Amino acid sequence: MRINLGEDEQPEIGLIALIDCIFFLLMFFMVSTSFSQQTATQGQRELSVVLPEASANLDSTTSVEKIITISVDKKGGLFLQGESISTTKLQDYLKSVGRENKQTLIELAGDESVSYKHIIGVIDLCQFEGLTNIALQTRNK
Repeated sequence: MRINLGEDEQPEIGLIALIDCIFFLLMFFMVSTSFSQQTATQGQRELSVVLPEASANLDSTTSVEKIITISVDKKGGLFLQGESISTTKLQDYLKSVGRENKQTLIELAGDESVSYKHIIGVIDLCQFEGLTNIALQTRNK
């Protein structure tokens, strides 16, 4: 004897649970995308540097006894008062100048396309020898 328990029901997919899973995945991707865009934007802010233009000249009436001009060309070559010089000879020269007078003005002229590390290298040499009166030459408008 067969017992009739009712109509045969078809199995259903739980629609509410499926919507919940899709919602959580959507939220996960939205949040992770916003973090990656924020990180990329911060990297661009650090790299896009706009340097200011110089609108004033160094006052030529300053009471500096000695002015030394150090130039750096496109390839990073060093020049002291217009003459080519090696890094070790420049350091020896700065050491002797530093012993005489720590307030000697160092004018640093770098080509606009020179790598920043070359300029910092010269500044480090000057500061290592106690010469902290450093001026960077720029072009006026």
